[in-house]
Amino acid sequence: MSTKIVPAGLSSAELEKALDAFRAVVGEAHVLTGEDALEFRDPFWHRDWPEFESSAVVQPASVEEIQAILRIANEQRVPIWTTSTGRNNGLGGSSPRVQGSVVVNLRRMNQILEINEELGYAVVEPGVTWSQLYEAIEAGGHRLMVSTTDLGWGSVIGNSLEHGTTYLPYGADFMAPCGMEVVTADGKLLRTGMGALPGSKAWHLYRRGLGPTLDPLFMQSNFGVVVKMGVWLMPKPEVYAPFWIHVPREADLVPLMDTLRRLRLDRTIEGVPSMYNTLTLASITGERSRWYEGDGPTPDHIVDQIAGDLQVGRWSVHGALWDDNVVADHKIEKITAAIGRIPGARVLATKHAPEDIAGLESFPDRVLGGAPNLEWLNFLRWYGTDAGAHTGTGLVSALEGIEAFRLHTLLKNFIEREMGLDYFANPILINARSYIHVFGVIFDVLDASDTRRGYEVCRRVVEDAGKAGFGEYRAHLANMDLAQAQYSFGDQAYLRFVERIKDAVDPNGILSPGKQGIWPKSFRDGRD
Repeated sequence: MSTKIVPAGLSSAELEKALDAFRAVVGEAHVLTGEDALEFRDPFWHRDWPEFESSAVVQPASVEEIQAILRIANEQRVPIWTTSTGRNNGLGGSSPRVQGSVVVNLRRMNQILEINEELGYAVVEPGVTWSQLYEAIEAGGHRLMVSTTDLGWGSVIGNSLEHGTTYLPYGADFMAPCGMEVVTADGKLLRTGMGALPGSKAWHLYRRGLGPTLDPLFMQSNFGVVVKMGVWLMPKPEVYAPFWIHVPREADLVPLMDTLRRLRLDRTIEGVPSMYNTLTLASITGERSRWYEGDGPTPDHIVDQIAGDLQVGRWSVHGALWDDNVVADHKIEKITAAIGRIPGARVLATKHAPEDIAGLESFPDRVLGGAPNLEWLNFLRWYGTDAGAHTGTGLVSALEGIEAFRLHTLLKNFIEREMGLDYFANPILINARSYIHVFGVIFDVLDASDTRRGYEVCRRVVEDAGKAGFGEYRAHLANMDLAQAQYSFGDQAYLRFVERIKDAVDPNGILSPGKQGIWPKSFRDGRD
C-alpha cells in the first residue's frame, strides 16, 4: 500500500520496506495508512494543512513489539512519534512534529497491572485511561481515589509525561507518578529508581534510587518510550467537600491570589484548585448567542450580565477538601473568613460521602472527587458551531497577586484588543508558590482563516510572554521551537545540554525528533 507523505531523507520504497517490517511485528491490521489513519490526526488542525501529517500509524500490543519497532526504525532511519491514547487535542493530538513520521500509538497496551490498596498505588500501561483506572478502582471496591484530569479519555501515563495537571493532593507538582519502565531508543529496557534493583518492592513507593533520578528525564522528552508506570492513589476520606469561591471584580484577582497563596502555604487548601474567568464558566453552560451576537470580544458589561445570570464571579475558584468531617468544617470556616476580607466575595461549600461522588450533579465536583468525564468538551460550542476547536498556552507565574494581574492584563489586552477574540482564562494553582495561567482560543476548525488566527494568537503570546518573563509549561507542536527559544539563559545552555543527552541516547535521531524543541544532530545540521 502506497502512502502520500514520506519523511524527508527517505524514498517511498524505503518507507514501504519499513512499514512491511512493522507489519511483520504487529500484524497487518495494526499498521494504518491513508484514510484508516485519519483518526490519529490532530482534529483541531485544519484539514488542508499538511505540516504535521504522519505517513502511518503503528499500534503495538507489548513491550517486545515496541522494542522490535525501535530496532527497525533505527535500521531504516525512520522517524517515529509515540503517543499513548493520542487525545492531546488542542496541543497536537497524535500528530507528529516531523511530517511523514510514523506514529506509534499505544492504545492496545491498556492493562492495569496492579492496584495495591494497602500501599496506595497502581501500575498501568500507557493505553490505560483515567476513566478505566477510576472504574477499576470502583469495581474492585478499593477505598482509593485517583487524582484525575477533567477528560476521562486521556492516558494516565501520557498526561503525566506531558506535565498534565490533575486536581487531588497527589496532583500538586505532579506527585503521582513513581517508577517507570522505559524502552530506550536502541530497543533496550530500563527501569527507573528502585526498579533498577532486582527484587525491590519499593519501585513504585520511592521516587529516587541511587544516583541521578531519571523519571523526570522521560517527561516532555524524546529519550525513551514509557511502557509502564506507577501512580500513587489516595485513601478515600471521611468527607469530600468541594467548594467555589466567587469574587465580583476583575481587579479582585490581586487579593484573591494572595489569599489563596496563604491558604495553600499553611495547608488549609490542598490539591490543585482551578480558577476561571466568567467567560470560561459560561462556555460550558451554553452558546455565546444566549447573551451576545455582535462581532469582536464580548463587551465588559455583557460579561457582568453573564456573571449575574450564572451567579458566578468575574473570577471563580473551584477546589475541594478531602478530610475528616470536623477538619473539613474547620477549614471551610477558615477559608470563608479569609476570603470574606475581599468585599463582595462568596464561598459556597458542600460536603459528601465518598460513595456519593459519582452521582453528584456538578460534573466539576465529580472530577475533583476523582471521577472523570467528558462534559468539559461542551465549551467547544461557544460560537455555535459543531466544528468548534481550541488551542492555547499555559504560562508559569509566581502565585502573587500583582504578578498574576500583570500576566492577566498582558494576555487580555492582546487577545481582546489586538486579536478581537474572547479571552478564556483558567489559572491552575499547581502548588503553594506558583500557578499555571492557562488560556484558550476557540475557533471553527473548518474555517482556515479562523483556525489560522487561533494559532497565531498563541504564537504571539508565547513570544510576548517570554519577553515578559513567563514561559510555557507545555507547547503545541507548532510552537515547540518558539517556546523552547524563550528559555535562552546562557546562550540556550539548557537546550544545548539536553541536545547532548539526545545525541547520546538516540544517535540515529529516530525517536520523536523535535519534541519540545529537542532535535537530534541529524536534524540540527543547518538549524543555526
